[in-house]
Amino acid sequence: MNGFVDIYTIIFLVLAVVIFFRLRNVLGRRTGNERPPFDPYSRHEAPPTASGDEKVISLPPRRSNGATDAPVIAPAAEAQIKTLAPEGSSLNEALRAIATADRNFDPDTFIAGAKGAYEMIVTAFAEGDRKTLKQLLSREVYDGFVAAITEREGRQETIEFRFVGIDKAEITDASLKGGTAQITVRFLSKLISATHDKEGNVIDGDPVHVGDVTDIWTFARDVASRDPNWKLVATESVE
Repeated sequence: MNGFVDIYTIIFLVLAVVIFFRLRNVLGRRTGNERPPFDPYSRHEAPPTASGDEKVISLPPRRSNGATDAPVIAPAAEAQIKTLAPEGSSLNEALRAIATADRNFDPDTFIAGAKGAYEMIVTAFAEGDRKTLKQLLSREVYDGFVAAITEREGRQETIEFRFVGIDKAEITDASLKGGTAQITVRFLSKLISATHDKEGNVIDGDPVHVGDVTDIWTFARDVASRDPNWKLVATESVE
C-alpha cells in the first residue's frame, strides 16, 4: 500500500510542477505595459495630459447626488495647518491646497528642511561653494549668487563667516499655481560675518560681533515630481 501511495505522490508532484511552469509562462510574461506595484505610502501623481507638457490636478470624483468628496489631507498636516493659519485665511487655504496635491507634505517637516537649507546656503555662499548652491537654488537665483561670488573673487576679497543659529522660521505665504507649490519663509538668524580685502583688512561686517539677520526666502517645488526637494527661487533681506 505504501508503494502505491509513493507512486501517486510522485505523479501528483510531477503534474504540479508542469502546471506551475505553464502558468508562469502565461501569467509571468511581461509585455512592457504593466503598472508598478501599488505602494500605499507613496504620493500619487496626477496623470499626464495628452501633450505631456501640462500638469493636471485631478478633481475629486463626483458622487451620484452631484456632490464631490472633500479633499483628503493627512491628519498631521491638517492639525499643523490649523495651528499655523486660522481657517478661512488665504494662507490656510493655500497650505491645504498644497497638502491635498502632495500627501507627503506637512508644514513642520517643511520648516525643518527649510532651516537646514538656509544654513547650507548662507554657508556655501560665504565659502564660494558653487556645487552645493547648484543643488539648492533655482537657475535664476543660482546665477545671481554665482555672479556675486565671482565679483568677490575678482576683487580678491574673502568672507570670514560663522553660522550661530536660527531664532525663528515661520511660513508667511504660500500658493499652488499650475502644479507648482511656493512657500515663503521668514528667517530670524544669528550670524558672524566679516568681509576682508586682499590685504586682510575688514571692509564690511564684524569678525567678532554676532549680528541679527532677517531674510525672507521663497521655496518652490513641482508637486507632481518624484523629487521631494524644494529649491530656493527668491530671496529678500530685511534691514
